[in-house]
Amino acid sequence: MNDLISAVQPYINQYGYWAVFVGVMLEDFGIPMPGETMLIVGAVLASQGQMNIVILLLTGWAGAVMGDNIGYAIGRFGGRRFIRRFGRYLFIRQNHVEYVEHFFKKYGRAVVVFARFIEIFRQLNGVVAGIGKMPWWDFLAYNALGAALWASLWGVSCYMLGSNAPDIVHAFQNIEGVFFLGVLIGGGSLLIYWLWRQRKGWKH
Repeated sequence: MNDLISAVQPYINQYGYWAVFVGVMLEDFGIPMPGETMLIVGAVLASQGQMNIVILLLTGWAGAVMGDNIGYAIGRFGGRRFIRRFGRYLFIRQNHVEYVEHFFKKYGRAVVVFARFIEIFRQLNGVVAGIGKMPWWDFLAYNALGAALWASLWGVSCYMLGSNAPDIVHAFQNIEGVFFLGVLIGGGSLLIYWLWRQRKGWKH
């Protein structure tokens, strides 16, 4: 964690809020960038008087909303075409896409808000919502809410913790990794069960 902070801090020192905005935006539609880490470093610098915490929070929020909406557009206008062309190589069938669409109709709002707090889900959030044809106005509203909660959680907590933030964040991210693994195993088990039920139904 400290190595990652050391790597991104020079960019924030040089480009300021723009570095945070671009880092968060790119991370949020799937490009591997340390956007969350940039927000954390910015908050620590704000606690030392080097940045304005209010402007930083607004910058992180705007980057998150912009990035997720780019991801949504990619999923909505190109995701299904990609799946039709390459889905068979990834073992993705049309009925899987229909399931995602049905799932987002029922639970999409909650998913959009809370997926932001989990690594990997945060990056795929917008793309999957677009593939699932979640109405854009719904996505925009709940994504903006989730981004505000996310930016406030990391920004305000790290601002208050100051120089102690990196160690506490590192401990939290270890817990987050275990939680993600649990979600992945649980979700995979549910998907396997659902596919088994579907296949059983096809035989009848």
